[in-house]
Amino acid sequence: MIHAPATTALPHGALRLSDWGVIRASGSDAAKFLHGQLTQDVEHLPEGQARPAGYCSAKGRLMATFVAWRAGADILLACSADLLPPVLKRLSMFVLRAQCKLVDASAELPLWGIAGCAAGPDWTVTGAPGAQQIQLPPAVIDGQAVARRLQVGGSAPDTPALDEAAWRWLEVHSGVARIVAATVEQFVPQMINLELVGGVSFSKGCYPGQEVVARSQYRGTLKRRAQVVLSAVALAPASEIFHSADPGQPAGMVVLGGSWAGGHAALVEVKLAALQGGTLHAGTADGPALTPTTLPYAIPAEAA
Repeated sequence: MIHAPATTALPHGALRLSDWGVIRASGSDAAKFLHGQLTQDVEHLPEGQARPAGYCSAKGRLMATFVAWRAGADILLACSADLLPPVLKRLSMFVLRAQCKLVDASAELPLWGIAGCAAGPDWTVTGAPGAQQIQLPPAVIDGQAVARRLQVGGSAPDTPALDEAAWRWLEVHSGVARIVAATVEQFVPQMINLELVGGVSFSKGCYPGQEVVARSQYRGTLKRRAQVVLSAVALAPASEIFHSADPGQPAGMVVLGGSWAGGHAALVEVKLAALQGGTLHAGTADGPALTPTTLPYAIPAEAA
């Protein structure tokens, strides 16, 4: 069995998140426009609070995930840098006559990830625009929580340097998925637990793919979910995973992977039936073994 690295020395420090970027939406219709495009209730996004959100294709497949929050009169969307240009281009195509301007604000607002910081309520936003901090859901490893924070703008935090793979390892253990270019249109929101972390509103109006997302929620049982697994090898997004009892077809796909202290972990989308017995493996049915571990939140029984 694969074990997580010892929890006596969990990651702490900060790093420039070069693989993240920021989209700024400004104008009197910014919130209304994004409300009609994303899975989140953007029009009622409160001051001082961030929220996860998804951007779906017409088939309900995620093209991006965001952290969304208000910065004065603007709405900011943090997402994976490798998919920001095409997502920005696609969103801009639908602005039409709306009073909304969308720009890449990544250079103006560099993002920093801070781990091992003071804990606070999830998704709380503090500070003035241009120097804000967002308390992200913590990573939970063997019952021990590591607080995580997103710093938006400003200079480098005065903390020890943190490795990028270690930050992603914490991302994995938070259970909050992030779509990257390699996984665009691979998952509907529920397959990566987006609604379980508050990223989908089922009471708002329509958005691209809304009918598919709603049908996945209310008709039948959900057959696939996101799960944290431990591995002896590093796992890259979009890598396939297999189940020992069904070597002919993949049982799931890696959403995000990270490494710390010689150990590797990944958030994977997987058939729930594959978690009931047998073993999971990376790449092929006889590839490196994967050991499921606990999520920071519960999967509803009706979804299993």
